[in-house]
Amino acid sequence: MTLEELRSLRGKMKADLAQRETEGKTTQVIVGMGTCGIASGAKDTLNAFLKEVDDKGLADHVMIRQTGCMGMCANEPTVEVIVPDMPRVIYGNVDAKVAKEIVEQHLIGKKLVDKHILDRPAADIITNK
Repeated sequence: MTLEELRSLRGKMKADLAQRETEGKTTQVIVGMGTCGIASGAKDTLNAFLKEVDDKGLADHVMIRQTGCMGMCANEPTVEVIVPDMPRVIYGNVDAKVAKEIVEQHLIGKKLVDKHILDRPAADIITNK
């Protein structure tokens, strides 16, 4: 590798790590990366979220992180999304196409992607502040 290629690689890696920083970020995307999730394609799902968040310029307020198994193995890959002033939601069967939908509709449009929701709080336990 040339020095310029190494510098380019360093810049890309720094940008990737910046997406995982937590300070000052209000929105979270948590990808289930247990064995069942990885076997179902969660690594591709994680990469799709990283790309979409970067492409849409959301990296300054969206944190993307990983967790272990969420206990819903039949619906892997699973992703929990936490957005201020919205209920916490767990989506199932999230591939790259669904990840793009979640970024565009949930993170940007503030609308739930109903057809992929596995779990969301009942309306009677949501409180407005």
